[in-house]
Amino acid sequence: MTDFPAILVDKDQDGRQHASLTRLSPADLPDADVTVAVEYSTLNYKDGLVLTGAIPLIQRFPMVPGIDLAGTVMDSRDPRWRPGDRVIANGWGLGERHWGGYAGMARVGGDWLVPCPPSLTARQAMAIGTAGYAAMLCVLALERHGVKPGDGEVLVTGAGGGVGSVAIALLSGLGHRVVASTGRMQEADYLRRLGAAEIIDRAALSAPGAPMQAERWAAAIDTAGSHTLANICASLRYGGVVAATGIAQGVDLPASMLPLVLRNVTLCGVDSVLAPAALRRQAWDRLATDLDTDLLESMVTETTLPDLLSRSGDILSGRIRGRVVVRL
Repeated sequence: MTDFPAILVDKDQDGRQHASLTRLSPADLPDADVTVAVEYSTLNYKDGLVLTGAIPLIQRFPMVPGIDLAGTVMDSRDPRWRPGDRVIANGWGLGERHWGGYAGMARVGGDWLVPCPPSLTARQAMAIGTAGYAAMLCVLALERHGVKPGDGEVLVTGAGGGVGSVAIALLSGLGHRVVASTGRMQEADYLRRLGAAEIIDRAALSAPGAPMQAERWAAAIDTAGSHTLANICASLRYGGVVAATGIAQGVDLPASMLPLVLRNVTLCGVDSVLAPAALRRQAWDRLATDLDTDLLESMVTETTLPDLLSRSGDILSGRIRGRVVVRL
């Protein structure tokens, strides 16, 4: 391969950020141990922030965005990886500090890679992507804290997004009764197909609420933060658990200690960027066995690099349902 397509984000002389479709050569890639032929990447919320410049996340320019990728090893200085290995990379600053997945080739550290499960294609792996992997990390957090099917209702916020969609499919497949919270009630049929038993409007959770509310949820997976997360904590049942992994509503948490100390509830932060290798492999292995691939396909829209720039704002404004995979 002499050159390959890529999206490159750079700054002009006035310091304004701009993203463009270009072509690069292997010599342009940064130095790292493993070179990967990228087959698929995805469009995540953080990618939307990077591509639009809505938040200044890029730490060096120029930058190839894309916080995750799946492909095949072409060359490796790391003995753990050999040419032909099918791999996944996500997190570790890809698309922010290190060139990411929006290019036909990537050079990454060996520590950042996990093997692609044999039962998943590269497209399926990126249909799951960072969002689905984060959803699995949340499910694992609930399980570590003793949440079992039959304990009661599990709430999923941001249900129409990538994390929410995969979380619903996983939880319902494991036997939980899932309640989906969304600001797009027109997506109710889609959410029911994924396994949601009930759909509620996100407005029921997004306004300021009392510090202690009627007990309802045995557990929750939250992608919103702010008042939504505070209301979840206030309405968890005794011993309930919430796994928090998003800030779609805000980074603030206007909550009270009362539910934690009077109802013994647990608030778990879930990070997908720097999770250790053993936990990453556990998550991907569970995704390969626990996630219905037919349901996964029903969440997916496919796009290409030339169309990606025009779609980057859609994910920030909530106009994308499920997962968007980017075919390289």
